[in-house]
Amino acid sequence: MSAPGLEPAQTEPDPGHEALDAYSRVVSGVAERLAPSVASLRVTRRTRAGHVPAGAGSGVALTGDGFLLTSAHVVAGSGRGGRATFVDGREIAFRIVGSDPLSDLAILRADAADLTPAELGDAEGLRVGQLVVALGNPHGFAGSVTAGVVSALGRSLPARAGPAGRVIDNVIQTDAALNPGNSGGALADASGRVIGINTAVAGVGLGLAVPVDSVTRRVIAALMTEGRVRRAHLGIAGGPRPLPPGARQRFGREAGVEVVEVVPDSPAERAGLRPEDLIIELDGKPVTGVGDLQRLMVAELIGARVPACVLRGGQVTRLELVPAELTTKEG
Repeated sequence: MSAPGLEPAQTEPDPGHEALDAYSRVVSGVAERLAPSVASLRVTRRTRAGHVPAGAGSGVALTGDGFLLTSAHVVAGSGRGGRATFVDGREIAFRIVGSDPLSDLAILRADAADLTPAELGDAEGLRVGQLVVALGNPHGFAGSVTAGVVSALGRSLPARAGPAGRVIDNVIQTDAALNPGNSGGALADASGRVIGINTAVAGVGLGLAVPVDSVTRRVIAALMTEGRVRRAHLGIAGGPRPLPPGARQRFGREAGVEVVEVVPDSPAERAGLRPEDLIIELDGKPVTGVGDLQRLMVAELIGARVPACVLRGGQVTRLELVPAELTTKEG
């Protein structure tokens, strides 16, 4: 018999505790599912003195036979390779298969045949406020898990290479804590599907991730099969500008892309584009912002004749461009 006053208190269930427990179960479930697929990367650089440390980050296993996905900036530079460490204690050498600084994605190949691949999801269905879980290797602490929500969608992140003004579109913003070393790790939904690759820490409580969507899936496939991503380019710098009222009514849209600069001897110059031209359509598709132009610059347009519709001095002018292949330089 219990002493007076020591009997267990009879209280009503607290709905708040039930919600917290449900939240914990989701986060724990995602961590258990994904942890075997997320590696801690130690990157090395080849020198005359041998291989020396060159950075660290995280990676996500894509296939059982050794393909890993990470951030391009984690492995940027020549002569890079390294070792991937998994939560089961295995440490496996890897090499770089392909890197694309313009999307900040890279594919590695580890010397393994029995990795646990993660399942890729689709960021196109994300909503602000949705629960997300980040797994990675912050500050060298392997297997770290943080959770939060999608705090914004559709952000743009300046690319670390390529032409000035080039951005990575539709970046996911989250308040799940990210720190140096999380880059290349997984951002997952509540089902444990990878919907983003963590790429940047933008401030306290603010992290950014490259989405896994139809565009980045093509990038990943190209890196796995060809080791690079081919893109077309026109050779201009530009920005959005509202259309004049008459053009708005005629074309049924609010803005186009104003040409600010034309690169000498570029496809744009050869086609006759000029500064202050306002691009309205390219290849028959509407252009309302720089992102539209970037998305249209696919490999299939390299060397092809592409019609363009521009406003010049208030008059509609039609030109024909032949996009060239875009080349990038990595540091």
